[in-house]
Amino acid sequence: MSRRDQIRMTDEELHDFIAGSQTIIINSIGKDGVPHPMPMWFGVEGDDTIVMTTFRKSQKVANLRRDPRVSLLVEDGTVYGELRGAVIYGRAELIDSTERVLDILTAVSTRNQPVDDAGRQALRTVLAKTAPKRIGIRV
Repeated sequence: MSRRDQIRMTDEELHDFIAGSQTIIINSIGKDGVPHPMPMWFGVEGDDTIVMTTFRKSQKVANLRRDPRVSLLVEDGTVYGELRGAVIYGRAELIDSTERVLDILTAVSTRNQPVDDAGRQALRTVLAKTAPKRIGIRV
């Protein structure tokens, strides 16, 4: 058995690893072909689609409009023996709907935190002010 096979995460381990992570690195491709990595907070939809939002005028959005191919990196560990990571390759879909962006913002902001319905609604009210300036990204 290869070393890679020995350390490969099962589907369940990978799901739990991603679910327990706060930050993901999205790598888009710049106009000069150079990777453009940026850390992002993210959410996971029911079908395991990764979602996040960013400002509409950001460099990553310009990159994704030109070329939707991305890689996502989730990593963890503070010493070499604990280092682990997962890479996801995909295509980014840009979400323009302000209501859908607000849904993603709310999901990302409440991820891994217990929030009741009243708290969620109060948060949505605050986030609604920034949602029109943002765009959703689904991978």
